[in-house]
Amino acid sequence: MSARRETSRWRTGLWRNRDFMKLWGSLTITHFGGQITSLALPLTAALVLDASPFEMGILIALQALPFPLFGLFAGVIVDRFRKLPIIIWADLGRGLALLAVPACAWMGWLTMPVLYAAGFLVGTGAVLGWPAYQVFMTERVGRGNLVEANAKMAVSDSAAQLMGPGIAGALVHWLTAPFAILADAIAFFCSALVLRGIGPAPSDAPKHSGEHVWMDIREGLRAIWHNRTLRALAWALAVWQIFRHMYFAIVILFATRELGFSPGHVGALFMMAGVGSLAAAWAVKPLNRRFGVGPTMLAGMLGTGIAWTAIGLSGGLAASVVFGLGLFLLDLSAMVFFINYLTLRQALSHDRLLGRVTATMICLTVATAPLGAFAGGWIAEQAGLRATILLAGLGAILLAPVVVWASPLARMRRLPEHGES
Repeated sequence: MSARRETSRWRTGLWRNRDFMKLWGSLTITHFGGQITSLALPLTAALVLDASPFEMGILIALQALPFPLFGLFAGVIVDRFRKLPIIIWADLGRGLALLAVPACAWMGWLTMPVLYAAGFLVGTGAVLGWPAYQVFMTERVGRGNLVEANAKMAVSDSAAQLMGPGIAGALVHWLTAPFAILADAIAFFCSALVLRGIGPAPSDAPKHSGEHVWMDIREGLRAIWHNRTLRALAWALAVWQIFRHMYFAIVILFATRELGFSPGHVGALFMMAGVGSLAAAWAVKPLNRRFGVGPTMLAGMLGTGIAWTAIGLSGGLAASVVFGLGLFLLDLSAMVFFINYLTLRQALSHDRLLGRVTATMICLTVATAPLGAFAGGWIAEQAGLRATILLAGLGAILLAPVVVWASPLARMRRLPEHGES
């Protein structure tokens, strides 16, 4: 009886929502799998195929390229069709794309173009799957539960970042990097299986059935343009993504070639990012109450620049300590920002436009990512890996005061209601 009482005490809020539990379980599975690929794919390029910095930039750019190519159309699809089948098919497609990497490695056919194709197809699945997932979650949990839902999703993401890199490092050491990617492919298949267990609901009905695709796209763009907060977030994040992907394109090369870390060492250090994410999931509400939503988001953006600078400065006997602390601060800052950003974006989007606004914001904010990745690879070949990471950090640090001056975020103390901007 006492055990049952303990269980019921734990199962409060959204933990009692069976649909949310399946959504949360699905996302947790894919988060763990994604942590493996986020290390194993660039490690395959760096260690197995001896990729150059520019080739690494191409690899990261192609993973982000589907967002500017297809992102606006994804919003129309999400608003016109039921979301759950879109999410399931996106999971299955990404699983099949990742299967190609260990299959080609097994047959001796693995080349950089194979990794390019796999990265592009995984990115394409994310373009459709991620906005559909966010809209579907909003419909199933209700707007009043968004902060709780996003915080719980952040906890699962943090747990994956905490344990996933260590698992990834062990799998890469045991199986080699290409075959470790098989675990992520299986994770996507398991996620699709979990999602198939969610039953239909009245909220699943498409919110829009317009006949003119370009008019639908224009309506989503107009909704963002006429909202001061969404407009500010769109351009600020677009600039920030340039610096993020400059860093992301070459950080694995920096860790393995310049600092001399082994795959297992890299995996262990990246677990510090998970500690930072977990801390952010617990800290975001108190920070919002103490400083306000907008200032907390701005502090998170500034913190990412400081973290990249610290990572770029790591070296010598303290390289592991400084690198690990930089990863901790990076994910702490980024997660504090993005928990609030996701909730804010969903709160400012009307139901009829939710799919288009979600996908359009993703498209606008990630459209610059391929440019950042290409630039990161090219700059690294010209000026070095360390200089590229330091440049990304300086750029993000300088961006924060510009956003303070040019956006309403610094004055935003609470989440706005519908109709506010």
